[in-house]
Amino acid sequence: MSSGIRSVSFDCADTYALAGFWSEVFGCPRQPDDLPGDPEAMLLPPGGPMVLFLQVPEGKTVKNRVHLCLEPADRGRDAEVERLLAVGATQVADRRRPDGAGWVVLADPEGNEFCVLRGAAERPAAG
Repeated sequence: MSSGIRSVSFDCADTYALAGFWSEVFGCPRQPDDLPGDPEAMLLPPGGPMVLFLQVPEGKTVKNRVHLCLEPADRGRDAEVERLLAVGATQVADRRRPDGAGWVVLADPEGNEFCVLRGAAERPAAG
């Protein structure tokens, strides 16, 4: 017996706005019945678990203990980092190496950290 991931949840102050940011990241719309001011919002990314945004009264104060690592599907890591910065992410750390390996740590508009890895086409072939 085992378990699968049904959803990933983000605690946040503004569920509608944060769902809007992540809808840009994942390329999927917010659910049509989600409205500004709602205490929760939901995304259904293609090929992934449901993503929930739950309103909580307290703000984020420390580094995430769990975070997402994203792999671009249709562009390189650096192009994806630029796209995400343009839709509201902020860069936290740059862990790219001269040989092309590594990742970039970004944060969403409420400060939740996530990483952007190289896409499959950018990684060396497994030998």
